[in-house]
Amino acid sequence: MVGADPVNGAVMTETIVDALRAELGAEVVFGNDIPARYHNDWAGMSPVLPLALVRPRSTQQVAATMRICNAFKVPVTPQGGMTGLAGGARPIKGGVALSLDRMNGIEEVDTVMATMTVQAGVPLSTAQKAAEDAGLFLGLDLGARDSCLIGGNLSTNAGGNRVIRYGMAREHVLGLEVVLPDGTVVTSLNKMLKNNAGYDLKQLFIGSEGTLGIITRAVLRLQARPAMLASAFCGCPDFPSLLELLKSARQQMGSALTSFEVMWPSFYDFMTQGLPNLRRAFNEPHGAYVLIESGGRDATENEALLQDVLSSALEAGFVTDAVLPSSERETRDLWAVRESVSEYGKLMGPLTAFDVGLPTSAAGKVADAIEAAMTDRWPDAIALSYGHIGDSNLHVVCHIPSAGQDQPHKEITELVFGFIAAEGGTISAEHGIGLLKKPYLGLSRTPEELALMARIKHAIDPNFILNTGKVF
Repeated sequence: MVGADPVNGAVMTETIVDALRAELGAEVVFGNDIPARYHNDWAGMSPVLPLALVRPRSTQQVAATMRICNAFKVPVTPQGGMTGLAGGARPIKGGVALSLDRMNGIEEVDTVMATMTVQAGVPLSTAQKAAEDAGLFLGLDLGARDSCLIGGNLSTNAGGNRVIRYGMAREHVLGLEVVLPDGTVVTSLNKMLKNNAGYDLKQLFIGSEGTLGIITRAVLRLQARPAMLASAFCGCPDFPSLLELLKSARQQMGSALTSFEVMWPSFYDFMTQGLPNLRRAFNEPHGAYVLIESGGRDATENEALLQDVLSSALEAGFVTDAVLPSSERETRDLWAVRESVSEYGKLMGPLTAFDVGLPTSAAGKVADAIEAAMTDRWPDAIALSYGHIGDSNLHVVCHIPSAGQDQPHKEITELVFGFIAAEGGTISAEHGIGLLKKPYLGLSRTPEELALMARIKHAIDPNFILNTGKVF
């Protein structure tokens, strides 16, 4: 495998620089001219200055970059919106960072096939707006929608707020164009729902975190636009009651249930007390808080359906209080609490953040056990729990104030992952493996699975230049 600094001496470095400059011209910058935002992603690791930054404007320029780097065995780190939390977009010293942010065109919206063809650098919110303008709907949605890019969403198989209804990112993809490590362009921009002509190659690249190929274009599957998205904020007495609410909502609402976002009191109280712009929905405390969202073709029926679910839940005692917003502003206020995770920097120092998957019935006891174990080990620990519990995804954020900048990340990680492994969960539900979770991948994958992944990587990238050191 290529090491962390594969460039052998100043002569070789100059040769690579000359080759990239000759092929790409102004699309490549070197050394200290590389802007700081390309030195790191949101994972919070120490930044790295790469040898070069390439910002191609076309698939052909991506392919040219890969041909040159493959010839010299120089590592290439694909980059999107840099919103990843696992270190997957962190560059390598002596390597090349390849950002897709200039490939940001929406090429077509086909209202008959209900598809959208986009370049990989299109921000998610831009794609959502284009679908809406065409009378359609893109079901993928993340809190980082204004910053994250489609290519990054697909390469990490992003999840988000509406997985319970529309599925993970791979469920929104019909076709891809990908550049392989040797510069080969594989164009398979399929627009058909049914296409069983051989292997479904796109699935190799979705979720592979840029280790097998660089996604340059995609055909996204769109949905009928809901006439209305109705939200409700609920307080539940405890986690078992919350599970009963989830079962009731699924049974009564069916496919109209688009989100079921849960916040433990640790998260809800800490964020609403620390950020004065957040509005608390209830005066009294509750054992768990839930944001429910439903979407339907008829606005009146959709809201009535949500009201029926809440009425039956209140009568059964699964919910002790509920708020139905009466305006878009009130809806945004309720969701602002759940999406306040971007404000952690205002309230805490460096974090150890987790994105884990668990059997839904186990999430309550695991979250409670993690929070208790954290404060037992570090009395001043801050541990916040929340997540997309409707699709078995729990997020935990930990910070030890007394540790300052020297957070015990390794000890915290081993503590949390110990609980996850004991329940048969996964160490990564939607954020990928990258660098941070690589040492623990064996907790969620068998030796046989890991060996097969390595064989696929070696077959497609024998020089190990593409996102070197990530995942494996």
